[in-house]
Amino acid sequence: MSASASPAPAPPVPAAASPSPLSVPAPTSGPTAAELLDFARRTAADAGLIASLPLDPEGRTWIRLDGPGGSEAWLIGWPPGTGTGWHDHADSIGAFLTASGTLKEHSLAARLPTDGWKTLELTEGIDRSRELTPGQGRAFGRHHVHEVLNESADEHAVSVHAYYPPLPQIRRYSRTGAVLRLEQTENPEDWQ
Repeated sequence: MSASASPAPAPPVPAAASPSPLSVPAPTSGPTAAELLDFARRTAADAGLIASLPLDPEGRTWIRLDGPGGSEAWLIGWPPGTGTGWHDHADSIGAFLTASGTLKEHSLAARLPTDGWKTLELTEGIDRSRELTPGQGRAFGRHHVHEVLNESADEHAVSVHAYYPPLPQIRRYSRTGAVLRLEQTENPEDWQ
């Protein structure tokens, strides 16, 4: 990958300090990506919940769920021919699983720089695609760039998604061939 703008140098990392006997213990860590995928799998198996999602022929629909360990979770309905466009979930790990229908995920098998660029030229061989039928899903780490699509011409899909920590932002990209361009950064108030 080559960037059209150089990322800013990383700030120096301070030396670890000895813990003070009066210091507050660090909060326990949240769920792992595997635990988020397990949550998505259990949730997708709840036929009543999946059936309760109103489906719209024109646009995606969603219901906010209580995710495990303080995570953010969603049940999402996908009309035929809809998708997310290229995006990432910033510093959140996540998982999603298809509950009904079929989804396709296109992703990049490379970690991108997180800041300091607007356009990247992607190297060959980093594109990945997978088809996810009911019961199939995947977990992913921070800064995972992908797009999710319902390519069916006539069937809705429904999926369960979970992220931890709750999404601090979503970065949206456009892609033309090997060129990936950062288009906008959304904050939670933009989608909730």
